[in-house]
Amino acid sequence: MNNAAIFFNTGQNIKQFADILQEVQEYISSKYSTLISSNPKEQREQIKSYIAKYLMDYSLGVEGLSFDELVEKLYSEMAEFSFLTKYLFRNDIEEININHWRDIKITYTNGQILPAKEKFNSPSHAIDVIRRLLHKSGMILDNSQPIVRGHLSNKIRITVFGNGIIDEDSGVAASIRIVNPQKLTKEDFIRHGTATEEMLDFLSICLRYGLSMCVTGATSSGKTTLMSWLLSTIPDDKRIFTIENGTREFNLVKEDEKGNIINNVVHTVTRYSEDKRQNIDQEKLLESALTANPDYICVAEMKGDESFAAQEAARTGHAVITTTHANSCEATYFRIVTLCKMKYDINDDTLYSLVTEAFPIVLFSKKLEDNSRKIMEITECEIMPDGRRQLHTLFRFNIKENKAVDGKLKIIGNYKKVNNLSKSLQKRLLENGMPLTILEQLLLQEEGKEGEMK
Repeated sequence: MNNAAIFFNTGQNIKQFADILQEVQEYISSKYSTLISSNPKEQREQIKSYIAKYLMDYSLGVEGLSFDELVEKLYSEMAEFSFLTKYLFRNDIEEININHWRDIKITYTNGQILPAKEKFNSPSHAIDVIRRLLHKSGMILDNSQPIVRGHLSNKIRITVFGNGIIDEDSGVAASIRIVNPQKLTKEDFIRHGTATEEMLDFLSICLRYGLSMCVTGATSSGKTTLMSWLLSTIPDDKRIFTIENGTREFNLVKEDEKGNIINNVVHTVTRYSEDKRQNIDQEKLLESALTANPDYICVAEMKGDESFAAQEAARTGHAVITTTHANSCEATYFRIVTLCKMKYDINDDTLYSLVTEAFPIVLFSKKLEDNSRKIMEITECEIMPDGRRQLHTLFRFNIKENKAVDGKLKIIGNYKKVNNLSKSLQKRLLENGMPLTILEQLLLQEEGKEGEMK
């Protein structure tokens, strides 16, 4: 406890928090010139010191809050982001969704979606706090810009809807996506039921020996976490070049006990500029990546012009791994075709031929109703001798039953290995240096072999 709190009597002058906040804000404003510091930590301590002094001088207190708690809450309200601060920097939270100034829902990494215990004081209070968040990324929410997207940091993305788009008495609506890249191991995926060991080994080995692939699914289906793990299995002497849009989610750099970097990774992010000549998008980064001698290229998400460049890179000998939004493995190719047409208006059949050649392996990840994440299917698109394309399911998750367990829905099913890789992809893997013994491990040993998931 703060030593000053020993001499502090909270019973003398109990007030509402909002009233004390207003008083302290006015007091701090009068002292602002003495609080300017280039050291954020030093400035934080100075502000908290002034808050504590004011509370002591006037024996101010709020019912239910200790002295230290009141100081922290006042500081957070004035200099940070109100009660959102404590949620923003936790590692067990994925999203903060603000539907109304009195309705805030928190999405946790275990899949639970729970209402926050706190709420804003008013619509204007909600707007003020969100404007502070946007200020971090140099963005402004006002009547001329009622929809704003920004970054609080390289780990936090925010989309805001303001007055004119939503009801005025709602204050503000916002979706805050907190990127907490989880360093999940193969054992974690298996324990969570995301995939079997055989499936994970299959994907890792295919990527290792140069087969490009696309991870597809909806938002929050686990695409990025899975792709991060796959990239972490690449040998340290191979060069990985990652491309992300605005926010860096990957952290693939490995260090030894002495702090020496032992692998070979380049992380890049896009840079937006109102001057189009200064704008650096994913397509531009991808073009530059091809000159940087990469062994593997990761395009975090295909959602525009970069899709055409990504498939071109994959068809010219580079191993490319990427994600996109689609509802199935089969639908993924049509989705990529649509994205490629944003760049060039090429015949659909021609583009379909290109993208199926570029990404022979597609895996579809889904967050199910019971909040579990599953790789629902892994497919191969085989190019037949006459040029036709034939889609084969290699692995599939079969849902057997949906039942209530302790009042909660649980989805029961099992994974099944359905088919082997085609002869043509087996040949490519051998040409890319895969030892025959490893290839044999990938092939189906027993027809209809299943792996039950409890």
